[in-house]
Amino acid sequence: MDILQQPQRLTLPTGNNLSEGEIIFLANFFSESQSDRFFAELLNNLNWRQDPIKMFGKTFPQPRLTAWYGDEHKSYRYSGITMNPDTWIPPLLSIKTKITPVAESNFNSVLANLYRDGKDYMSWHSDDEKELGRNPLIASVSFGATRRFQLRHKSNKDFEKIEISLTHGSLLIMKGSTQHFWKHQIPKMAKVNSARINLTFRVVN
Repeated sequence: MDILQQPQRLTLPTGNNLSEGEIIFLANFFSESQSDRFFAELLNNLNWRQDPIKMFGKTFPQPRLTAWYGDEHKSYRYSGITMNPDTWIPPLLSIKTKITPVAESNFNSVLANLYRDGKDYMSWHSDDEKELGRNPLIASVSFGATRRFQLRHKSNKDFEKIEISLTHGSLLIMKGSTQHFWKHQIPKMAKVNSARINLTFRVVN
């Protein structure tokens, strides 16, 4: 398994002639003091919820808490869940303002995930819902415990998995055709006993 050192740009192979995906990772995008402050503000002020999710014909609580914020009418649907946006709050707007010039995208929504400890996780998936359009740009900000972020190609098993450690205050950007050809996940980590908050900024059409 390749370990992506930080900071770095990585062009993802697709195995065909279509445009390639790209990953940009900045480990210390926010300072430690900024990250500590944002973590506390988000933990205490976001409207966290735990929706039931349907998988393999069964329904069970999502293995993490979520919140959805954005511009008016920018709803988001995935895995049988519909999330209607709460109104932007100051810390989210501050974070969005700082990442916008780096990501070169005018984000109109954000999905927040709270991983309470290493037992919470997100399984293999792609952010390829139709309301995100073709080649969506996703900017992922992390605060709190360091968690492993893994990518694998959807069809070509000759491409090795890629792993990145998402650290406190880091920014990861997925661009190009990444969502078309690659899946990603946050696996369980038994030794992690503290929480992590992840913000995935996006543009909903």
